[in-house]
Amino acid sequence: MAFQVEGLIAILVFYLMILLVGIWAAWKTKNTGSSEERSEAIIVGGRDIGLLVGGFTMTATWVGGGYINGTAEAIYVPGYGLAWAQAPIGYSLSLILGGLFFAKPMRAKGYVTMLDPFQQLYGKRMGGLIFIPALMGEMFWAAAIFSALGATISVIIDVDMNISVIVSALIATLYTLVGGLYSVAYTDVVQLFCIFLGLWISVPFAMSHHAVTDIGFTAVHKVFQDPWLGSIKTNEIYIWIDNFLLLTMGGIPWQAYFQRVLSSSSAAYAQLLSFLASFGCLVMALPSVLIGAIGASTDWNKTSYGLPEPIERQEGDMILPIVLQHLCPIYISFFGLGAVAAAVMSSADSSILSASSMFARNIYQLSFRQNASDTEIVWIMRLTVFVFGAAATTMALLAKSVYGLWFLSSDLVYIILFPQLLCVLFIKGTNTYGAMVGYVLGLLFRITGGEPYLYLQPLILYPGHYRDEDGIYHQRFPFKTFAMSISFFTNISVSYLAKYLFESGTLPPKLDFLDAIVARHSKENMDKTILVKNENIKLDELAPVKPRQSMTLSSTFTNKEALLDVPSSPEGSGTEDNLQ
Repeated sequence: MAFQVEGLIAILVFYLMILLVGIWAAWKTKNTGSSEERSEAIIVGGRDIGLLVGGFTMTATWVGGGYINGTAEAIYVPGYGLAWAQAPIGYSLSLILGGLFFAKPMRAKGYVTMLDPFQQLYGKRMGGLIFIPALMGEMFWAAAIFSALGATISVIIDVDMNISVIVSALIATLYTLVGGLYSVAYTDVVQLFCIFLGLWISVPFAMSHHAVTDIGFTAVHKVFQDPWLGSIKTNEIYIWIDNFLLLTMGGIPWQAYFQRVLSSSSAAYAQLLSFLASFGCLVMALPSVLIGAIGASTDWNKTSYGLPEPIERQEGDMILPIVLQHLCPIYISFFGLGAVAAAVMSSADSSILSASSMFARNIYQLSFRQNASDTEIVWIMRLTVFVFGAAATTMALLAKSVYGLWFLSSDLVYIILFPQLLCVLFIKGTNTYGAMVGYVLGLLFRITGGEPYLYLQPLILYPGHYRDEDGIYHQRFPFKTFAMSISFFTNISVSYLAKYLFESGTLPPKLDFLDAIVARHSKENMDKTILVKNENIKLDELAPVKPRQSMTLSSTFTNKEALLDVPSSPEGSGTEDNLQ
């Protein structure tokens, strides 16, 4: 395939449109709030994101390159199909669960990042540990976006995959510096419009190509490959359940998600945004599903792509841009591919901004430089954008599957962060000792289970394991959910054991080296004026612990305050009631 000048022009046009919107949004951010609060404005805007923009940006947070390319890949690859394309439903359910249980307590307390409640309750050292899986999750997600964008551009203008990944990552990283959350939010509106219009215009043309067999027939009959509906074998049921729970529960504790929640106008709006985004994710997955089915129903020998087929060339992860390029008229393919490329680029800034926000606020400012100026924090955020962008680019170059990279992005989050978030929000009495032991055990059981995508051999072989032709062991046992459960119950049990040992006098106060039980007002905990600025934020977790001689089991293990309908205080933000 020759170098496509028209394709390059199409990408530049869409890139320019995204960039102009980002610059305008950055100008709006600069004129929002006082200069002393510039860093917080970058992270959560003016906390005045309304339903319209908020619904678009929360939907676009998930509907990026990994989502549309990965879903099409799963449908197309023989042996998987629709039965294994779990991400659309899994992430939609995660948004519903997040809205029902997590959005309201987080927004009502006025946190700035997802890590704030961890540092508030467990201290800065444990907050630093929690930051590691949160950072890795955002980096895996950004890497999936870069990989998808590189694959798309390599199809459009016929350049090397690695070069396109590096150039695309550089553009997206530089673009992230233009503005904060406002830039991300408003470019997400353009992104979602581009994906919807670009893909839906392309689908009818691709489906009517003479080389494509009726996708309704190929859904259940083998023509060029196995039916694209796919199937779940009996010995794969537990793998399917494990992956589905990983996507559903692991899709909640993300800074990219809570950044939208915490920037919403109120706690009720935060919930509504989650529900709207859940519906949006399902709708935006439909064209990807159809394109994957079209790819599985195509006689590639009758197309300009030729033989061997994409799956035989190890290009299954690029099936979406391949279908658009070779099954659509040239003017349609350039519009669709250019729109998708621009949309994917605008998704990358979300993850990188989330990672840099957590580092600048929760690690640099709250843990090391509590007296740092706002200008200093802003520059730290800009520096970490480059560092994290480079890390995500490296992962994108080493990954062999967009969908596999996408699963990895939720892996550490599901096993480590999800049980920790459950405990910090809903379980009364958990402390740093339980959190730390649960963290270590969850990580240990996950690593010892192995990871085929990283060629990491397991140290623990669970029932049902098998060895592939490359000598890599695979687990059929749901060991990821098993590791998450161990982390969760260990956190609770160790926390209450430590609490009992210290409060009963079995262990002397001097052994409370983490200051988690005896000395809750130590320097290890965040000061109220440093952690948050709103006066309505409850810091009951920092109150001295008093021994309780009698309590019911339900009151012991349930944080009822987190489940209450806590309204946002009108005093919390000057723009609290603003709607867009």
